[in-house]
Amino acid sequence: MFNKEQGGWRKQVAPYEKPELRRSTLQMINTFVPFFVLWYLAYLSLSVSYLITLPLAIVAGGFLVRTFIIFHDCCHHSFFKSRTANEVLGTLTGILTLCPYQQWRYSHSVHHATNGNLDRRGIGDIWTLTEEEYLSLSPLRRFYYRVYRNPLVMFTIGPVYVFLIIYRFNRKGAKPKERMNTYITNLGIAAAVGLLVWAIGWQAFLLVQLPIFFVSGVAGIWLFYVQHQFEDSYFEPEDDWDYVQAAMHGSSFYKLPRLLHWITGNIGFHHIHHLSSRVPNYYLEKVHNQNPQLQKVQTITLLTSLKSLRFRIWSEQKKKFIGFRDMKRKAVHDKISSVVEKHELKRARQDTL
Repeated sequence: MFNKEQGGWRKQVAPYEKPELRRSTLQMINTFVPFFVLWYLAYLSLSVSYLITLPLAIVAGGFLVRTFIIFHDCCHHSFFKSRTANEVLGTLTGILTLCPYQQWRYSHSVHHATNGNLDRRGIGDIWTLTEEEYLSLSPLRRFYYRVYRNPLVMFTIGPVYVFLIIYRFNRKGAKPKERMNTYITNLGIAAAVGLLVWAIGWQAFLLVQLPIFFVSGVAGIWLFYVQHQFEDSYFEPEDDWDYVQAAMHGSSFYKLPRLLHWITGNIGFHHIHHLSSRVPNYYLEKVHNQNPQLQKVQTITLLTSLKSLRFRIWSEQKKKFIGFRDMKRKAVHDKISSVVEKHELKRARQDTL
C-alpha cells in the first residue's frame, strides 16, 4: 500500500512538472520527421514490392503511437508551458491520430479524476463490471458485455469503431469550443486524406495508411487496456476511493524493452503519469528511477501482460479481476450449494417430524 513514508510524493514529483522547450522540440523532430519519411518511403516501395511497404508501414505506425503521446501530453498541458501552444499542437497531432483535441482532453481528464472509482465509471475508460453487476444483467446484456470484452473484438473492431466513428461526432453536452474543435479536426482529416488520394490515388493511400492505422490503433487500445486491467488493480466505492492509491495501485508499471519505452513515449510508467499528469512524458522514467518509494508498484512485462486478456470482471470480494470462467465456476458452485442447502433443510424437517 502507499504508506506514510511515500506520502511526500508531491515534493518528489513537483520538480519534473515543468516542460522543457528544448526537450519538447527535439521530441517533435525525432517523431514527426521519421513518421513522414517512413510514410513516403512506404509509398515509393509500392512500385517495388509490398513486402517492403508493409514493414515500413508497421514502423511508421510505431511513430504514430509516439505522435499520440505528444498529443496526449498536449491534452494535459504538459508538453509546452503555453496553453495556446499545447492547444495548437494538440489539434494538429489530433488530425494525424484521428482524435479531436478538446473532446479527448475532456474525457481523459475525467478518466484521471475517476480512475478506480466504482461509483464514477463510464467516461474515458474501459467498460468494466463487477460480479454483482454482471449477474444482474439480462442474458442479452451479458452477451453484449462478453462480446465487448472479447480480445478479438476489442483489438480489431475496437480501433475502427473508436478512431473512425466515435471520434467523428461530438459528445452530448459538449461546449461550443469543443464542438468547433471536433469540426476542425474532421475537416483537417478530410483535407489531408483528399489531398493524398488526389496525389497518389486511393489504392496507394489505403495500402500505406491502413497498416499504419491498425498498428497504431491496436497498440493504443492495448496500452490503455493493459495499464488498468491487470489482476490486482484498484477499484473502490466513492467513500473509500483515494486518488493516490488509485494512481499507484490502479495504474501499472509496464516494464518494456528500452526501444518500446521510447516509441511509446514512456507511457509504461503509467503510475507516475497518474500520480501527476503534468509531468512531460520524457521525464516519467527519471521520476521513477530516482525515487525508490515510487517503484513499489505492480510491475508487468510483455509476457505477464498477456494474462490481462483473461480478466473481464472486477470481484469486489476478492479485490481482483476474474474471468468469465471464474464466473461460470462460481455459478455452478452457488447452484450446488443451493441444492445441498435445500436437501439439508428437507432432512432437518423430516427429522423434526
